[in-house]
Amino acid sequence: MLNMMRKMGLSSKLLYTMGFGSIGMSIATWGASLRYEANDIGRADRWGIFIGQWAPTFFALGTAMRLEEQWGSRSRSDAQSEHRLGDIRDPMHVG
Repeated sequence: MLNMMRKMGLSSKLLYTMGFGSIGMSIATWGASLRYEANDIGRADRWGIFIGQWAPTFFALGTAMRLEEQWGSRSRSDAQSEHRLGDIRDPMHVG
């Protein structure tokens, strides 16, 4: 999925920007809905919450895309084996 998104031209910076935009849009939508529908505060709250829930998705996709950009086309099994080798420490001598 991330490769397809990269081919479409999406980058981690764009996804992070979309996350912050979602927060701003959530506040703007809540305010506009509250102003135009003064009698139905519940609906204004639901609109704000609905759009505000997009932000974590965009931030998660941005983080995943950032990792994809950093790791490139390296296979994940190579990366995992390198990580395991880095965790091996010299034995600690006692006494």
